[in-house]
Amino acid sequence: MLRLLTAPDIVQARIWCDLLCEAGIPARVLREHFASVHGLMPPAECNPEIWLEHEEHVPAARQLLQDLAQIPQRKWQCRCGELVEGGFEQCWACGGFMQLGEPR
Repeated sequence: MLRLLTAPDIVQARIWCDLLCEAGIPARVLREHFASVHGLMPPAECNPEIWLEHEEHVPAARQLLQDLAQIPQRKWQCRCGELVEGGFEQCWACGGFMQLGEPR
């Protein structure tokens, strides 16, 4: 096994690990229960890590995670005039929902 990276938190580690596994890259999250010892140990030693089972998967795994980091975010203009960004389908200003066919 080979350590691919250290994740900022367990949620992000699980998401990345699941995406790698779905792409056919066997991966595991280690140190996932170390959050309870934050403050007792150095933070860099408490964060969860993603490990790959096979070293030959490293380039594909790094490329997949890099591609995920560069996915463009959706933007749409609500009828109230507010610009809504990200994966939101409801306007934070008025509560209106994105309509089918609205520009994104």
